Amino acid sequence: MPDPRPKKRLPKDLSSLARSYTDMAIRTLAGVAQSGESEAARVSAAGQLLDRGWGRPAQPVTGKDGVEDIRVTIRTIIEGPKK
Repeated sequence: MPDPRPKKRLPKDLSSLARSYTDMAIRTLAGVAQSGESEAARVSAAGQLLDRGWGRPAQPVTGKDGVEDIRVTIRTIIEGPKK
């Protein structure tokens, strides 16, 4: 059964709209990092600032137990036309 409620209209470029709040968001994170109510909030805000400023660290890609190479097996099954 379809939902009878009207759907909210989203802007064509939602990411552009979100980016317009970058300065405010960074100031908010900096404020929490400096004087947040809890140590966990300050650490989280500081981490978010570092991620945005410097990017997240590269994630190593390893196989089983972090030692082996990763193996990819691709199998293609071709079936003839059904009669």
